Amino acid sequence: MTPALFTPFALKNVHLRNRIVVPPMCQYTAVDGFTTDWHAAHYASLARGGSSLVIVEATAVSPEGRITPGCAGLWDDRHIAGMAAVAREIKAAGAVAGIQLAHAGRKASANRPWEGDDHIAEGDPRGWETISPSAIAYGANLPQVPREMTHEDIARVQADFVAATRRAVEAGFEWLELHFAHGYLAQSFFSVHANHRTDEYGGDLAGRSRFLLETLRAVRKVWPETFPLTARFGVIEFDGRDEETLEEAITLTRQFKAEGLDMLNVSVGFSTPDAHIPWGPAFLAPIAEQVHRETGLPVASSWGIDTPLLANGVVEKKQMDLVMVGRAQLANPHWPYVAALKLALDRPSWVLPPSYAHWLERYRPAASE
Repeated sequence: MTPALFTPFALKNVHLRNRIVVPPMCQYTAVDGFTTDWHAAHYASLARGGSSLVIVEATAVSPEGRITPGCAGLWDDRHIAGMAAVAREIKAAGAVAGIQLAHAGRKASANRPWEGDDHIAEGDPRGWETISPSAIAYGANLPQVPREMTHEDIARVQADFVAATRRAVEAGFEWLELHFAHGYLAQSFFSVHANHRTDEYGGDLAGRSRFLLETLRAVRKVWPETFPLTARFGVIEFDGRDEETLEEAITLTRQFKAEGLDMLNVSVGFSTPDAHIPWGPAFLAPIAEQVHRETGLPVASSWGIDTPLLANGVVEKKQMDLVMVGRAQLANPHWPYVAALKLALDRPSWVLPPSYAHWLERYRPAASE
């Protein structure tokens, strides 16, 4: 019997050959938002490894929306050609090409992780003004106080998401993920830690949900109905009010579904440095299962899912429909092949391109050996 991890999955008109996904993982090697040779080689390598879907890293919808100066972007038509080349490489390797669109909000204007992972110093020409629902700093290594967004700012950023979505379509992507997680702009609107507004974009759940719902609704109008529209959303913070946050997140997720969202990538909010996250193997699996059970949306998740048995188990137990395997695939881009061997998939090498599979299958030792 085929292991659950290697069963196909269909969403809208997109058919995935297995349940293994390469999640968005920032490379911080872009120049003014433009992809480089690194991106083409990086994503081609991951796609050749056998995953069914490769989602390109958080791609800023505006220059101010970058996490760092090295983040990729789609705020200019000139970015389309480079992204189209990346999408072609992914598809040529047999995977579906996805992209994540993002705005970093108050976590923007930061140094790359290996250069400090903190806000760029005031006065440094590499930095820029950050914006957020309220003028509240994240804190810890990101102390910069953002400018509170005006209604004009909100409308502009939403228009930026729409314009970037149009460019993603033109570049050839067939799977779109909106980054509504990790303490970035959309998550900040939802979070009581970041949003202290008293107008219609703050206060109660309806107010804190408004930016996310409006943005989703606007993107839905321009993203093709035949392709999946998904979001990564922090449904829990591990900040001592988890039951309330999760209940609100599930309520909002039901509204996402009503507005046309096709899948939720379940994650953590990361809206406060004071959270106590219970890191461990597949620690979000039960939460993802609950979100699916209470909303009816297909779900995916990541964090601590790095072994074949664990990945197969969360699919087999129906805790997730898709498994995001990140760092394990950076360590070994052919992780799906390793998983196929571990799970005793018949002809495991055929998760790879034919030019690899032929030689691996031809010289694979017999089971008795």
